[in-house]
Amino acid sequence: MSENVTSPITYLLVFLALMVLTAATVGVAYVNLGAFNNLVALSIAFSKAGLVVWIFMGMRYASPLSRLSAVGALLWLIILFGLTVVDYWTRGFLA
Repeated sequence: MSENVTSPITYLLVFLALMVLTAATVGVAYVNLGAFNNLVALSIAFSKAGLVVWIFMGMRYASPLSRLSAVGALLWLIILFGLTVVDYWTRGFLA
């Protein structure tokens, strides 16, 4: 049985990418983008989460069923966040 081994260079590059994205998150916090602040911050956060899942959690070498499960969990999370946001928006007229 062969195991997939990730090289230390890959881990170093992912670490550097995560540090750059963290610096971008801090930088965006000081820039006024209006309504796009949350969108940019969430995009950076999803990018960092994607790197962690793909490299450190091993989805890169996972079976198709494991990848399908991860995508299903992500879709379910999006549905739950969407329902929460819709509930929050519809309660505005009650106040």
